Parts: sequence; structure tokens; C-alpha cells
Amino acid sequence: MAETGDEARLIADGFERVYVESEGHGGPRAGLGDIGGGPHYFQGDDWDDTDEADAYRVWPANDAAVELEREQWAIFARWNERHGAGSAELETHPGRGGVDARYDELSLLLARYRQAPDDARRLVGEVRFGAGARYRAEGPDYWFRWRPAG
Repeated sequence: MAETGDEARLIADGFERVYVESEGHGGPRAGLGDIGGGPHYFQGDDWDDTDEADAYRVWPANDAAVELEREQWAIFARWNERHGAGSAELETHPGRGGVDARYDELSLLLARYRQAPDDARRLVGEVRFGAGARYRAEGPDYWFRWRPAG
């Protein structure tokens, strides 16, 4: 995927790409993205709707988990595109369970990776939105800039 000018600016400002949003309620709560140049899970326990950065637990993701996460995300992104075009009803969302067998299988396989280990680091994540569709196969439209939690 070629970088857009917007992506080049985000990178220059120290933001890193997010590949998967596994939970989002009013903002990113959990997912998979680059931290320090490598794939990590992030999980926020206390999302705040203000413009302040939020604290997250973060831990490395191995190659197998990344592959499975991106496969599941692609299933969701294809559904979301159909839903946006009016050709898929909300009841067919793959995350509802019993709708897409592979999505369900991936959820089971990923459950153990998505649990924050006791030694997960705590970082503060600042979100910045990029250009393009909200949800796409490459990931959601937001990026994170990370710093140590105070």
C-alpha cells in the first residue's frame, strides 16, 4: 500500500498504524497496532471521550496472532463495506456469532492472545485520525502516538 501525504505526516509526527480494532465504544478501546515499530495488542480500561490521551495496557503480538487478527479484521471490513452500501443488514454482522463460521473460529483462536499478561506495559496513547474510510482492510482510520504512562 502506498503512503498518502496524510500518512507521511502522521509518521513524521510519531504516530503508528493501527491494524485491527477489536473493541471500540466511543473510541478505540482494544486492538492491534504498531508500537515502537512492531505489532502489539493494546487494551484501554477507562476510555475518556475528552480530547485527552488515554492509558492502555500493551503487549507484543506474535506473527501467528497478527495473521489471524488481520484475517478476522478483513472479514469485518468486507461486511462493513456491504453494510455501508446497503446490501448487508446489521443482523449479519460477523461479530454477532453464528453468522460467519470462520469469524467465529478466529474468535476462539484469538481469545488467548487478547488477554493482557500480568507484565503488560502501561502506555498513554494519543489518537489522530487519518484520511479515508473509517474501516478498511488495512485497518481503521486512526493512528496512535505512544508515550510512557506517568
